[in-house]
Formats: sequence, structure tokens, C-alpha cells
Amino acid sequence: MTGQPNYITPEGFAKLRAEYDHLLGHERPRVVEVVSWAAGNGDRSENGDYLYGRKRMREIDGQLRRLSRKMKDAKVVDPKAQPDKSRVYFGATVTIADEDDNRRTVTIVGNDETGAGRIGWGSPIARALRGAAAGDLRRVALPAGEKEYEVMTITYPE
Repeated sequence: MTGQPNYITPEGFAKLRAEYDHLLGHERPRVVEVVSWAAGNGDRSENGDYLYGRKRMREIDGQLRRLSRKMKDAKVVDPKAQPDKSRVYFGATVTIADEDDNRRTVTIVGNDETGAGRIGWGSPIARALRGAAAGDLRRVALPAGEKEYEVMTITYPE
């Protein structure tokens, strides 16, 4: 861990938990069954089911460890409970406009929850927007160069 809290939304934590439960309760027992069956077939050195099954079991165990660590380090923050909804904090959905008035709407979520329109709390844009109010200008250092954004709107889930 980097010393920073690993913020995550309740929905993001539920997804981590669901993936962990699926791997532990469904996927791993199925692979263990195949490996046990394959081990009973004799010579394991050329037994594809056995070798593949053991490899898959190591992958599942590694993923279970990663998920367990993420859940242990997670600090669940419910954006609905944000006391100051006039500023950009974790869970905010923000519409920003660049110098050319190109608008973009992003939701600030945990670093493990990013995807279509969702940016991680530790990303350069999210760091620049933290604490901003509607109408504020924020300068962001991006790989393509520095860009200035104006915060247009801020909303939180109901």
C-alpha cells in the first residue's frame, strides 16, 4: 500500500466481494475437482488436465490474495453521505470544460473502479479537481501537456 487510503464506493466494494465469493465458492472448487480427478489417472507429468488445473488453481489463489488485500485496505465512502455537495470530493460527478469549450463529464471513484466516464481518485484530473466549486478553473498536468478546465456542474448520487 502507498500510505494513501484506498477509497472505494459501496458498489465497488460489493463487486470486489462478489468476485472474491465467486472465485472461492464456485471457480476454485470446480478446478480442485478436476485436479483431483486428473491426479487419480496416473502419470501426472504428461497429464494436461492435471497440469492446466494446477496452473489455473495458482492463478485463482493469486487473484484471491489480491482481492483480499484490496478489500482489507479499502475505505468504503458513500458519496450520498458527502456533507458538502457544492465542492468536488470522492463520488462527485463533474462536468468540466476545456479552453475550447469541449465538455466532459466524469465521476470520481476509487482507483480500482475506473472505466467509461469513471476516473480514479488518484488520477491527475481528479487530484486537480478536489475541493473545486462550480466556476473554478483548475490546471491539470497531462502527458500531452498542461490543460486548464473549468468546473461547470457538480452532482452527487441521491
